[in-house]
Amino acid sequence: MNIVLEVKNLTKHYSNIKAVNGVSFSIEKGTCLGLLGPNGAGKTTTIEVIEGIRPPTSGDILYKGKPRDAHFRKEVGIQFQNTELPVFLSVLETLETFRNLYGRKSDITELIEICQLQSILLQDNRKISGGQKQRLLLAMALANDPELIFLDEPTTGLDPQSRRHLWDIVHQIKAKQKTVILTTHYMEEAQILCDRVAIMDYGKIIADGPPDKLLKEQCNSTSIILSEPPDEIILDRVADRWTKIQDGVEIHTDDLNQSIKNLLDNGVDLSAMIVRPQNLEDLFLKLTGKKLRA
Repeated sequence: MNIVLEVKNLTKHYSNIKAVNGVSFSIEKGTCLGLLGPNGAGKTTTIEVIEGIRPPTSGDILYKGKPRDAHFRKEVGIQFQNTELPVFLSVLETLETFRNLYGRKSDITELIEICQLQSILLQDNRKISGGQKQRLLLAMALANDPELIFLDEPTTGLDPQSRRHLWDIVHQIKAKQKTVILTTHYMEEAQILCDRVAIMDYGKIIADGPPDKLLKEQCNSTSIILSEPPDEIILDRVADRWTKIQDGVEIHTDDLNQSIKNLLDNGVDLSAMIVRPQNLEDLFLKLTGKKLRA
């Protein structure tokens, strides 16, 4: 294994508050780690400590096997969620200005192509869309040809098409053997982009592993969604676990065939039935008991 970043027993305390409480994980080169958690779980503080924005209370952070130093800062790229762009500059001028801050530089032509900026290079920063701004911010984070890239909710507020454009860019970054740490509120995004996810709550990592492996180990059931549900008496008779949702009811089952048979035997109309496997959001709710944006 080629470990790029290793975090050991990291803590960050504020008076009596343990914002980060014994966090440990490592990231291999060319992979993407998704750090997930409800608001207040400690993920933002964890990232800020790793980036060097805040000092840790205790613990070790190793970059390529050594404590972080000037070499670490030269090889890290950070895309913050909220960054104000300089006014009165074009996209190209902004990128060139930011790129010239570094001794180590990415090829600007390749950067423009990867981040799909060709059509907006001469546009004023004030006139670009939200998706275009996020692509520019990502290009700025890549300006120093970093080995390790932090992406803080890069697709928040974007439309589905713009979000998928960002996903394509992240895939290209990984294909170049860059390492990515991603925070996101979108479970679909984490499942598509991340080789591993670490779910945090109350300052600790409560689950860590490949998404599919975590689902198989901790959330290996199927959901039956009925938009025209039967009476609750029937639901209690045919299902051990069910919940009301906006579009009807959701039945959680470990034996799909038996559950469908039970529903049919009780005269339940299945013409509008939807069957889906459990996903990361189901796992998240199971582990934290909270909606992601809570």
